Amino acid sequence: MALKTSWVASANDPDSDFPLNNLPYGVFSCGGGRRRCGVAIGDSILDVSGMGPAGVFDAGNWNAFMALGPAAWADFRAEVTAILAEGAAERGLVRQADAQLHMPFAVAEYTDFYAGRHHAENMGEMLRGAKSLPANWLHIPIGYNGRASSVVVSGTPVRRPLGQLGQGRFGPTEKLDIELELGAVVGTGSAMGQPVSVAKADEMIFGFVLLNDWSARDIQAWEYQPLGPFQGKAFATSISPWIVPKAALEGFRRPAPAAPLPYLREVRGGLYDIELSVYLGDEQISRTNATELHYSAAQQLAHHSLSGCPMRTGDLLGSGTISGPTAGTFGSLMELSWNGEKPLKLANGERTFIEDGDTLTLKGHAQGEGFRIGFGTCEGTILSAINTPDWAR
Repeated sequence: MALKTSWVASANDPDSDFPLNNLPYGVFSCGGGRRRCGVAIGDSILDVSGMGPAGVFDAGNWNAFMALGPAAWADFRAEVTAILAEGAAERGLVRQADAQLHMPFAVAEYTDFYAGRHHAENMGEMLRGAKSLPANWLHIPIGYNGRASSVVVSGTPVRRPLGQLGQGRFGPTEKLDIELELGAVVGTGSAMGQPVSVAKADEMIFGFVLLNDWSARDIQAWEYQPLGPFQGKAFATSISPWIVPKAALEGFRRPAPAAPLPYLREVRGGLYDIELSVYLGDEQISRTNATELHYSAAQQLAHHSLSGCPMRTGDLLGSGTISGPTAGTFGSLMELSWNGEKPLKLANGERTFIEDGDTLTLKGHAQGEGFRIGFGTCEGTILSAINTPDWAR
């Protein structure tokens, strides 16, 4: 793979997240105006409001376009590529610096998985005293149904949640954390009662975003038995503003580990060689790769549909925390500080969990030959908890 050159000079910079090879999809506005669908190219945005079938972008998000399916996605990508390729007639673009970015799609449902083996083993060692996996972990993609209502775009501040911190204890979480994840965006749905194969699930996936599953570890620890995560995960999930189309990542596919049952076996590699990093303020605190996942998004989607659960355009699937094998590659502060026992060393002090005013940023890109397929950033700044209401005291 090599760089595809564009008449947009900034797109040809090898360090740009948005070369012609990428063409991610987002939603923007300027000066408080209406929300418009756009494609990122270099440091600019191509407004695509008048393109595609009539009215497909009128809602100010990509859902109607996603529902058109893979053939329409491929035709549109080819059209945009031709418009922006070197030698094509130049046209007016919007500078990203002049635009405000919004949620790129309306989230229908949100499901978060637990597909990072190193993370699962680390959690087992911290919480149960042994680097062990749940008995079903190597056999089934474990997940839980989250809250679509609290999925927000990068840059949205996150309020520290209140909750029960243990028996008889109530207040703001004292163990606020992140989870470094990829989010798969479902483009086309499936019918109720009809499971889909891994191959079909792969076709249904429109693209990917960076995803931060903010977590209140003390609230989570008290509530998770017997039915799993609830309020400790329900208060916020941040995603990056650009959907990187699956087509842009084709050259970076890698195989997932072998699946034990035929319905989960892949025909083609469903993991992606995407370099990922976490920043606290301006300081990088972790670096890992999406190939550390044990289950691919296609496997997760196929398993999700297995019971006949209908999938919908705009469904969002979180990969689960992506951690590598060593401390510098862990995807959560729970691991990086080992549940607070080994404070994380920073340039200006130490940290166990997230403090008010902290800004956490996720970054990611797939590295090609002289170009990169970038996601932009996924960031959020923590606001202090609201004052405890009188009725809760």
